[in-house]
Amino acid sequence: MTTFDERTTVHAFRDDALGEHDAVGLAEAIRRGEVGAAEAARAAADRVRAVEERLRAVQVHAEPPAHPAPAGGALAGVPTFVKDNTDYLGLPTGHGSAAFSPRAARRHAPFARQFLSSGVTVLGKTRLPEFGFSPTTEYEGAEPVRNPWNTGFSAGGSSGGSAALVAAGAVPIAHANDGGGSIRIPAACCGLVGLKPTRGRVLANAQSRQLPLDIVSDGILSRSVRDTAAFLAAAETYWRNPKLPPLGLVEGPSERRLRIGFLLDSPSGVPSDATTRAAVTETVAVLERHGHTVEPVELRVDPRFTGDFLTYWGMLSFLLGVTGRTLGADFDRRRMDGLSRGLREEYLRNWRRTPGVLRRLKGAGRTHAAAFRGLDLVLSPVLAHTTPPIGHLSPVVPYRTLIERILAYVAFTPLDNVVGTPSISVPAPVVTADGLPVGVMFSGRPGAERTLLEVAFALEADRPFRRVQDV
Repeated sequence: MTTFDERTTVHAFRDDALGEHDAVGLAEAIRRGEVGAAEAARAAADRVRAVEERLRAVQVHAEPPAHPAPAGGALAGVPTFVKDNTDYLGLPTGHGSAAFSPRAARRHAPFARQFLSSGVTVLGKTRLPEFGFSPTTEYEGAEPVRNPWNTGFSAGGSSGGSAALVAAGAVPIAHANDGGGSIRIPAACCGLVGLKPTRGRVLANAQSRQLPLDIVSDGILSRSVRDTAAFLAAAETYWRNPKLPPLGLVEGPSERRLRIGFLLDSPSGVPSDATTRAAVTETVAVLERHGHTVEPVELRVDPRFTGDFLTYWGMLSFLLGVTGRTLGADFDRRRMDGLSRGLREEYLRNWRRTPGVLRRLKGAGRTHAAAFRGLDLVLSPVLAHTTPPIGHLSPVVPYRTLIERILAYVAFTPLDNVVGTPSISVPAPVVTADGLPVGVMFSGRPGAERTLLEVAFALEADRPFRRVQDV
């Protein structure tokens, strides 16, 4: 394992048009005429080139941008990337897979249109593990995406390419989505803010709408809480779900004192490691100092939850194997990676359980809601242990060993995907022995994004999040 003293840190921060701006700061500079949008895009492209050989975060470049976004959006002129599992007109969508040859998308996906409405300028697409199944962005036959804080370690997954670019300062924000932790996991690994919205808060893509249980939510990864808040407010001006409370622009902490439950080990019984536990307990101390009531809580789940989620996960891999030719005429499921193949084979052994699995997963929200009675939020780890080195979760690891490692790592995030509740990862005031960030997670009731953002603002103000350029 790479040690703290041997670590290799990579970042692109420099004295150029982007400076150290976050997305909100850069958009303000562009509106004031201090920086041109084209100048910002060129600076970002230069930054990407400077770090790409080390990080391997980009799947497709689009220079110059094929579709400049509306000039009047809240984030007008901010350069960014779209994750390569979301259609963007004119760019291929590869889903991180070597099983087919991707073709150029004929139209923007619904969420891509919503994202563009904020005014961002898309420079290309970021890498993800095959079909977003893995919590690390690694491959059987290609270089992994590496963590800017320490290139010997994972950047997380599945939005690992987006996280690496944002953490390294190549762009201020990037698109991400989350079907089991894929926004929050890379946020935790790379020291970023990652909010998974409530199911239905933003537009769903076609694939999500076709699922028997939609577990995927889209959003962004950012270095500041205000960027995430600004994105959600901008997305709401394009489309708002009338079934959810309006969010508006959240601009800072609230004076409201909250009742917050916390847990150190996962609802399914997976224990967290010492550094991860310290991240939670130190965050508890900050919250109590701010006047919140914080107390231990148990989030009970059906003992079959982990197995049920694994079966559902396997069903998705099975369905992709069956329908893959819709992605590319040359699709060959035999070229799917070891994790995808193992999940599919696991599902074929257990497919008869599907009706019961779906019934229990769809009913999980009732138990979850009962656990929230009297609480505003629940604080927990994002992951059961700190960021692993490259190779620990690689798809070349034999499937049985790999899935045991994944389940011992991703033990907290899937519940919010199943029940559709919002959840945010923010950097904790601790680091690992290897100098890597550690994230903590707040989860709320459906529609509670405002409360999540207000708490995140308070934590950021109490102790500004550590920056890779200062290491």
